[in-house]
Amino acid sequence: MRHIELLPDPLPPEPLVVLNRWMAEAWQHRHQPNPNAMVLATSEPTGRPTARVVLCKEVVPLPGYLVFYTNYLSRKGRQLAENPWAAAVIHWDALHRQVRVEGPVLQAPAADSDAYFASRPWQSRVGAWASAQSEPVESREALLASVSAEAERFGAPMLGQPGAESELDIVIPRPPHWGGYHLWAECVELWVEGEARVHDRARWTRKLTELPSGFFEAGPWTATRLQP
Repeated sequence: MRHIELLPDPLPPEPLVVLNRWMAEAWQHRHQPNPNAMVLATSEPTGRPTARVVLCKEVVPLPGYLVFYTNYLSRKGRQLAENPWAAAVIHWDALHRQVRVEGPVLQAPAADSDAYFASRPWQSRVGAWASAQSEPVESREALLASVSAEAERFGAPMLGQPGAESELDIVIPRPPHWGGYHLWAECVELWVEGEARVHDRARWTRKLTELPSGFFEAGPWTATRLQP
């Protein structure tokens, strides 16, 4: 019989410290291709929710937020502009763990987005310029033509040509419509699978006060165990 993990008692004072450790262990085990995959839910102005999978690029335990990147003009980007609030779920089935995070969302500082964009493969940087994410496209061929046109504009190889799969030192600036977001944790829930479906589950909540600087001042966490 496998070992049944339990949350500590008393509960840890900083839930995102636990999440950061869990994320590191998920990367170490690599039971799935993208251990940092998370479902991100946003909502339309009417209240109708939408969800998709994005990659959590960083967990910042203190002061407490998750980082992800996307096209600001995409459907989720437009929704976040109208209602800057989101919920996220990270589930590691093989590790029998799950995390839920809810809270307000702010755009990351431009310098952070510039640094991360510059670290991406040049092919991904070209793609960020070529794709009007979430918008209709006439055909797959039309999309690939847009990618090829942007590659030519930046002096990169065309798709399918020699060198297109190589790592090249090409300067491609970050598009103004692409960058990072910080999902600030106002509520965190940690879950570990229990025997006979008697799981171990706890929730942390805190108050976030937005500051003129664009960041938040975070109050202390209050933790409570929940029935499964």
